[in-house]
Amino acid sequence: MGRKPTETTARELATIQLATSDLVGVALRSVEDLEVSLPQFRLLRVLDELGAASATRCAQVLGVGGSSITRLVDRLDASGHLVRRPDAGNRSAVVLALTAEGRRLVKKVEARRRRELGNALARLGPEERAQCIVALERLHEVLEAPEDPRIPY
Repeated sequence: MGRKPTETTARELATIQLATSDLVGVALRSVEDLEVSLPQFRLLRVLDELGAASATRCAQVLGVGGSSITRLVDRLDASGHLVRRPDAGNRSAVVLALTAEGRRLVKKVEARRRRELGNALARLGPEERAQCIVALERLHEVLEAPEDPRIPY
């Protein structure tokens, strides 16, 4: 008997795991020799995308607990990459915002990633690149959506 159309093979899983390792390597190399860790950079990237945001909102986006965010914020505040400031809409609340140094770092890391990924994609033919992009876009859609839509992240 053949396999079901939705059944995943060991080769498919191994290939995705290998590609994931490769992409994590790109992410790690992009922050290499800089003053932040990959988890710290992820928080800076979220703030770059969201603008000023609460620590709670950042934790939700990153999928981490509040204590993890607190440690990241403490280090990034001390290094001058972000600031804590009162929320204009609720003076008892605090929001996090990037400093100019934080924005500079995000741009530098993103440029490193674009360069390395661009070099890799340039080694593929146009048809291979197109297939790769379609498959990655679809995989992103699947991974982004919860399996049970009734259960929020």
